Amino acid sequence: MSKVKLKVKKGDTVKVISGEARGQEGKVTFVDTKKMRAIVEGVNMISKHTKPNAKSPNGGIVKQEGSIHVSNLMFVEGGKTTRVGRQLDEKTKKLVRVSKKTKEAIK
Repeated sequence: MSKVKLKVKKGDTVKVISGEARGQEGKVTFVDTKKMRAIVEGVNMISKHTKPNAKSPNGGIVKQEGSIHVSNLMFVEGGKTTRVGRQLDEKTKKLVRVSKKTKEAIK
């Protein structure tokens, strides 16, 4: 299987466009390319039951972010959502991510 190119990367600001967390925005902290899922900071919070360990001697219920499928995320640029495309950069001869609305390269 070939390597999948996704529209979102770690560090991008994204908005959830469908699902229970619809409308929430956050920064992508982790992307799983095999499962095509991403973890967004402060979005899709789940409760995880943990056993007692050195870090938490009593154990208990911990709130943490759950993963979201990348098809439910949209890139945010300048406060507005935009689609992401790829374009060949003339100077470097490499593919760069481009905003479909502004036609500018995404840093």
